[in-house]
Amino acid sequence: MNRFERFSASGEAEVRYLDGDFRVVRPGTFVRCAVTGQSIPLDELRYWSVDLQEAYATPQAVLARLHPDRVKAG
Repeated sequence: MNRFERFSASGEAEVRYLDGDFRVVRPGTFVRCAVTGQSIPLDELRYWSVDLQEAYATPQAVLARLHPDRVKAG
């Protein structure tokens, strides 16, 4: 690793999810959806759980995670 790679903002970020906001702990360009594994660009991150400290790609992913009994399989 060269000295510029240490400060690169590419790759997966480590994020602390707060009420109504989030804080980047380790720089990166995306986080992963806890349900689908899909990459979510930080500038498109809209859904997360403060209690579970997880990100979600879509409202459907939130429902699948928090209410799995209400989401139809397939």
